[in-house]
Amino acid sequence: MPVISSGLNINSSDFKENFSCYEEKIKILRERQTFVVHGGRDKSIERHLARGKVMVRDRIDHVVDENSSFLELSTLAGFGQYDGSAPGAGIVTGIGIVHGQPCMFIANDATVKGGSLLPASIKKHIRAQEIALENELPTIYLVDSGGAFLPLQDEVFPDRDHFGGTFYHQARMSAAGLPQISVVLGGCTAGGAYVPALSDEVIIVKGIGRIFLGGPPIVKAALNEVIDAEDLGGADVHTLESGVADYIAYDELEAYAKVRSIVENLNSPLNLIGSDHSVKPPNYSPDELGGVISADSRIPFDVKEIIARILDGSEFQEWKPRYGPSIICGTGRLHGYPVGVIGNNGIIFSEAALKATHFIEMCNQRNIPLLFLQNTTGYMVGKDAEARGIAKDGAKMVSAVANSTVPKYTVLIGGSYGAGNYGMCGRGFRPRFLFSWPNARIATMSADTAETVLVDIRLGGLKAKTTSKKEIEELKSEVREQYEVQSDPYYATSRIWDDGLIEPAQTRDVLGLCLALSARQESPEPNFRVFRM
Repeated sequence: MPVISSGLNINSSDFKENFSCYEEKIKILRERQTFVVHGGRDKSIERHLARGKVMVRDRIDHVVDENSSFLELSTLAGFGQYDGSAPGAGIVTGIGIVHGQPCMFIANDATVKGGSLLPASIKKHIRAQEIALENELPTIYLVDSGGAFLPLQDEVFPDRDHFGGTFYHQARMSAAGLPQISVVLGGCTAGGAYVPALSDEVIIVKGIGRIFLGGPPIVKAALNEVIDAEDLGGADVHTLESGVADYIAYDELEAYAKVRSIVENLNSPLNLIGSDHSVKPPNYSPDELGGVISADSRIPFDVKEIIARILDGSEFQEWKPRYGPSIICGTGRLHGYPVGVIGNNGIIFSEAALKATHFIEMCNQRNIPLLFLQNTTGYMVGKDAEARGIAKDGAKMVSAVANSTVPKYTVLIGGSYGAGNYGMCGRGFRPRFLFSWPNARIATMSADTAETVLVDIRLGGLKAKTTSKKEIEELKSEVREQYEVQSDPYYATSRIWDDGLIEPAQTRDVLGLCLALSARQESPEPNFRVFRM
């Protein structure tokens, strides 16, 4: 297979400037991730540990195979929201390996608002269930929650994807034959009681685990009955009398050993296995990716330099290399798994859209998963572009992405603007996983463009002749600030528009795990014939 020859000079001043700029972005990302793990809630952590409880990520470590990887998802969910009081939205989700079986973990962090569920918590929970369903993963719930966050009840209770949606997904996952195991490590109150009740097998830890539809205060208010939490819904009640729980554990470590034993005996045919193809590292180090990305976002970079540092052996069979060069298409392998890559080199012109559509058709015919590397300002505009048919050509690409049945993966490596987000398989087009780099930007348009467009529109509705220069400048500043804030990658990941911010150097390994998950499953029947665009 042809090998990409990098044109990057890692000794150049441009590379060093880019690399230095990106190191600052990585530093900020790591600082914010560290804060999520143990920042800003010392008293809550102290109380949690004083009760003999284990921290949430340590709980997961006790369950997963020793020295195996854990892919945590949406670590920065809730960032900048809720007055900064909900690191990670109070819930940890991710994929870990248990006796060789990849499992989805959904674990409450009781040191954040007692594990109560905020709007972002529920969105994160449901997203994890969607991933489990699509990738056929057993799910392990580590439950330690006060239930819905009542001050925001109108944002967490009644709508389709609110709290009830988590139970709907549990029922659908069960119908699909996906095992679900709950470990009760704290409160399962009100609707939260249905998490274990809808699980296949339930372990409850004596002394800390409790399940009840109404806690002692509600029971007292409703029935004038005074009862303590342990007698109302503790381990003895639910393993001896109600049958809601199946196993009692006398400490957390015993509970995690039991989880591992259950997973070991699932008799699942979908264990994680490696590719049957030899795996070669890229010819160019993924650590160099920070130097590829321009320090100035207005300066383009060649997506093939990214591909050369992700694919095995930097081998890439580029397709139609001379046609529609603003999109790069081609096939290669990543950790041994075949993959079709579609990457942006800027604006999407008609030729590039048709080229991508044709390539998507071929990958679907051949059951090759698709990887989209997004860095685009969107589809071309202007008289010539419209006359050439950019609307219909872009529509063909969007339609091909929407109807593609092979696994799709997306990484935002730069700008993700306008309909380019859709054509390059943004969140609305259901990629199995979507990750972002810390330099990514996502919005209808860039701040520069928005400043011109929106100011002109607003001035058109004002008395432009009587609008002072100062008022116009204030309006420009307002629009620019809005778009700068709302296109920031931390704004996006806080709202779970992606499955997490990752460092560029981690991209190859993260995608390798994602491809390994889909490789366990039966390939879909091709539903495309190939039309020459």
